[in-house]
Amino acid sequence: MPEARKVVLIVEDELPLLNAIKTKLEAEGFDTVSARTADEAYNFLKDIKVDLIWLDHYLLGVQNGLNLAVKIKAQKDWKNIPIFVVSNTADPEKVREYLRLGVTKYYPKIEYSLSDIIADIKQTLAK
Repeated sequence: MPEARKVVLIVEDELPLLNAIKTKLEAEGFDTVSARTADEAYNFLKDIKVDLIWLDHYLLGVQNGLNLAVKIKAQKDWKNIPIFVVSNTADPEKVREYLRLGVTKYYPKIEYSLSDIIADIKQTLAK
């Protein structure tokens, strides 16, 4: 029986970027679910088993990625889901807040390619 495909929840407000991430992850053998708001992502987590979260800081709606990460880490069923924050915000204090929460990785968008991040996702999920 083939191994089940890993599911990545992509939380990204910029639609062209979200579509590019989704296309690349699916081409690499992942199933994806996508959300553009923190509330949408939170609701997906209630209904779907997610193996990893790709999270942007800036999202549509009133909540940002940090708010969502706090909620996720507070839930015993979700607190161990790896979170990769991929964002344009490079504010050192925000980065420290994410890392204090226990996110797996923080990537400034401008410094990493999709391929680099996906290679890290594969490595993280192989553990």
